[in-house]
Amino acid sequence: MTSAMNRETQEQKLKHLLAYVSAHSPYYRRVFREYGVDIDSIVSRADLTKLPFTSKDDLAAANDDFLCVPKSRIADYVTTSGTLADPVAFYLTDSDVERLAINECDSFRCADGSEHDIYQLMTTIDRRFMAGLAYWMGARKMGAGMIRVGPGAPFLQWESIQRFAPTVIIAIPSFIPRLIDYAQANGIDFSSSSVKSVICIGEPVRNPDFTYNELGKRITSQWNVKLYSTYASTEMGAAFTECGEGKGGHLNEDLLILEVVDEDGEAVKEGEMGEVVISTLGVEGMPMLRYKTGDLCHVYYAPCACGRKSARLGPVVGRKQQMIKFKGTTIFPPALFDVLDMVKEIDLYQVVVSKNEYGNDDIKILIPASLDTQVFREMLHSLFKSRLRVTPTFEFITAEELSLRIYKQEKRKPEKLIYI
Repeated sequence: MTSAMNRETQEQKLKHLLAYVSAHSPYYRRVFREYGVDIDSIVSRADLTKLPFTSKDDLAAANDDFLCVPKSRIADYVTTSGTLADPVAFYLTDSDVERLAINECDSFRCADGSEHDIYQLMTTIDRRFMAGLAYWMGARKMGAGMIRVGPGAPFLQWESIQRFAPTVIIAIPSFIPRLIDYAQANGIDFSSSSVKSVICIGEPVRNPDFTYNELGKRITSQWNVKLYSTYASTEMGAAFTECGEGKGGHLNEDLLILEVVDEDGEAVKEGEMGEVVISTLGVEGMPMLRYKTGDLCHVYYAPCACGRKSARLGPVVGRKQQMIKFKGTTIFPPALFDVLDMVKEIDLYQVVVSKNEYGNDDIKILIPASLDTQVFREMLHSLFKSRLRVTPTFEFITAEELSLRIYKQEKRKPEKLIYI
């Protein structure tokens, strides 16, 4: 559980947060008034239950009402990725940008990083994306080097690895097999490269029991690198990062108060799954109070073997909004990805979820046309049936068209999943 000292610090910061939003946030002032909230009655983390949750819909509907400072004090403008809805704006002061740097420096150290490392950034640092900026600033704060290559471009990635000898790469894990395939096709001895570990962002590489999922196994079976999972969001402005034990992402207690709740809003117990709820500590621009992320994770409060006593989150099992009811079976997209990642021949795919004429969910998976044989279709059918008990529809299109669908210029992340 949280140590007594950290709990006291968190509760002091919670009092400051409540006083701050009560004085400066048009949104929370309105909520406190409507719900009759007396902030002086909230003296501990247990008292958080006296406050209503903040939802994604609340944030979208009253976006600028969450802003607590004049826009003349905004140093950086970012937006959420907009996976399921229009992107939401987030405004960061100088202090908030520094908080990002502190978080990422701590996260890198949690993932066994040091000032002696050189990081290669394989995700965007522009396009209003918070994470890329955070990684660069975290490495700078720690005193480590950073090679800002950006997403995609396997040739440039390997040229940079060979030229600058990074020890750690930061990437969306589904890009790593493409990187390995490129190396093999072009005679690059990737197994003897300088890269020792990968900071994995945006996608899980572990199952809820912390064993590697199919993507994690696919990477580590080919390349002797250590994988460190992370979980973060724009709204929290912080990250849960794995240590070397690989048993869940650690909470940074200086920056976030964590709750994990069930459908009734009640806290779940050790090892149980619930929705991640966060309250941000030390944020000036747009602090969040009991913000429901929509992400479903298992939570662990017991001390980690690494010695840290902070709470840990397992991999994201799915998002509440992304739950699919298909032929009587409840499926989250990561389960679909896990099956597809088992098939080494599939290096590109996109899952398309739509509603049929009866309002029920349909699932179609787009796969490169070069794999379209009767034997391959039957193998996929059997694999999905055995793993998920249901089989989606498969559509085979050219690799070029599929690549254009997944790697859209206007998007910051590959679109492995779309809803139409």
